[in-house]
Amino acid sequence: MQPTQSNIQSGKDIKPYSKARKPLNKRKIIRYVVSYFFLIIVAVIMIVPFLWSVSTALKGQNETIFSFPPQFIPEHITLENFVKVWNTIPIGRYLWNSTVLAFWGVVLPLLFCSLAAFPLARMNFKGKNIVFLTILGTMMIPGEVTMIPIYIILQKLHLIGSYTGVILPGAVSAFGIFLMRQAFMGIPKEIDESAIMDGASTLQIWWHIMMPMVKPMLATLAILSFIGSWNSFLWPLLVLQDPNTYPLTIGLYDLKGAFV
Repeated sequence: MQPTQSNIQSGKDIKPYSKARKPLNKRKIIRYVVSYFFLIIVAVIMIVPFLWSVSTALKGQNETIFSFPPQFIPEHITLENFVKVWNTIPIGRYLWNSTVLAFWGVVLPLLFCSLAAFPLARMNFKGKNIVFLTILGTMMIPGEVTMIPIYIILQKLHLIGSYTGVILPGAVSAFGIFLMRQAFMGIPKEIDESAIMDGASTLQIWWHIMMPMVKPMLATLAILSFIGSWNSFLWPLLVLQDPNTYPLTIGLYDLKGAFV
C-alpha cells in the first residue's frame, strides 16, 4: 500500500497491518482448566511419597510411622535420626564412592557411544545396517541374562572387587549408540564435505564439528547415564567386596531392618 501525497504532506505515517488477538473461546478455556487440574493432581501424587519420607526422617522415636492416615507434620521435629545414620555408617565415604562411579559412568558412555555412533551415521561401509541392527538387537536381552558371563570375564581379568569391574560393563550401551546415531544423522552431509575440503581428519570432524552440534543429545545421554549409575545396586553388590568401596546404594542397605 503506497502512501498518498496528502498523508506525506500531513506527516502521517501509515501503520503496518497487525492482527488483533482473538479472545479465547470457552472450549479452549475449559481445555486449559482441565489440563492444569490433571497436571496438579499428578504432581501431588508424585510429591506425596517424598513429603512422607521427609516427615518420617524428622520424627522422633516414639512417633508412629505407618499410621493411617499418614501424619505429615511431626509432633516433635528432630535431627537425631540423621546424626545416628552418620555415626553408624561411613556415609561420607559412600557418597564419595558413588560420585566416582557416577563420574566415570557419565564420561565413558558419552565418549564411547558417540565414537561408535559416528561411523554408523556419517560413513558408508559394507554391513553398516547389519551392525546397527545387531546392536539394537542386544537391547532385547535383559541385563540379568548377561550378568553371569560378564562376571566370569571380569573374574578372569582379575577385576572383581575393583571400580573398573563396575564401570567397564556400562561404559557403552546400545541405547546410547542409537541415541547418538540419530543425533548425528540430523546434521547435513555438506558440513562433513566442507570440513574434508579444508583438510580436517575424521577425528577432527567428530570432535570439533559433530560433537558441539549435538550438545542437547549429549546432555540427555549424560542425565540418563548419571541416573543409571547413581542408582545402580545389583551389579556393584556382585562385583565389590570391600565395604570401603561400596557406593551409597549398597551402604544404605546395611541399615535394613524391620524397626531400623
